[in-house]
Amino acid sequence: MSRIGFIGTGHIAAPMARFLARTGHDIVVSERNADVAATLEETCGATVAPNQKVLDSAEIVFLCLRPQIAGAVLSGLTFRPEHRVVSVMAGLSLADLQDLCAPALDITLTIPLGFVEQGGCPLAAYPDTDLLDRLFAPENPVIPVPDERAFTMHFAICAMVPGLLDLIATGAEWLGAETGDPKMAEFYATQLVSGFLAAMNRMPGSLARERDALATEGSISLQMTRALKSGGAHEALRAALDQIGAGLTTG
Repeated sequence: MSRIGFIGTGHIAAPMARFLARTGHDIVVSERNADVAATLEETCGATVAPNQKVLDSAEIVFLCLRPQIAGAVLSGLTFRPEHRVVSVMAGLSLADLQDLCAPALDITLTIPLGFVEQGGCPLAAYPDTDLLDRLFAPENPVIPVPDERAFTMHFAICAMVPGLLDLIATGAEWLGAETGDPKMAEFYATQLVSGFLAAMNRMPGSLARERDALATEGSISLQMTRALKSGGAHEALRAALDQIGAGLTTG
C-alpha cells in the first residue's frame, strides 16, 4: 500500500481520502481546510501536516486546490522526481502542471465526484489510467480519454449533474405542492430517477433506447419529452455546455 498525500482538503479531496484509507493506504492531508482535515484525522486516521510535509512524506500526491490559487500554492513547494501526481483541478493543463510540479513529471488528470467514496463514479483519465486503476478500480470505473481537449470536455459534462438535479428538484416541488407532502415527494422523485438509472443497461445507445421504450405514441412520457424539446431544454443544455467547454479551454 502507498503513502498518499492531499494538497487541498475540501469536498472533493475528503471522499477520495476516505475511500483510499478504507482500501488500506496511509493518508496525509494538508491543513488548508482545518475542519475537514481534523475530521479525516479522527475518522480515517489521516495525518494532518503543512503542504511541504505532505509532499515530503507522500509517494502519490493529489492536487485538490481551487484552480485560481493553485499556481501560487504549488510554486512555493518542492516536488521530487519520483512523485506521482494526480490533479483534479479544472482549467490547468498538463503542461502547466509539469512546470508547477517539476521535477515530478508523472502526472495524471482526473475528475472525481463526491460519490467516488461509495463506488460507481466514472473517472476520466489523461494521459494514462494505470495509477487510477490501481487506486480506485474496480469500485470506480476508470475511463481513458484520447487527448487533453477531450478530457476538458469531461469537466464540462460534469456541470450537467447539478443542472439535472435542479430539474428533478423542480419536479419534486411540483409533486409536493400537488400532494401536500413535499418530503415524501422529494424522496419519490429522487428514488424514481436514481433507481431507474441504477437498473439501466450501460451499453452504447441505451439512453435513447430506454427513452424511446418509455416515450411511446400517445403516452404521457412522449408528452413530456416533446414539451421539453419544444421548450428549448436541449438547445439550452447544448449552449451551456458549449459555453462552459469554451471557458475551460481558453481559461
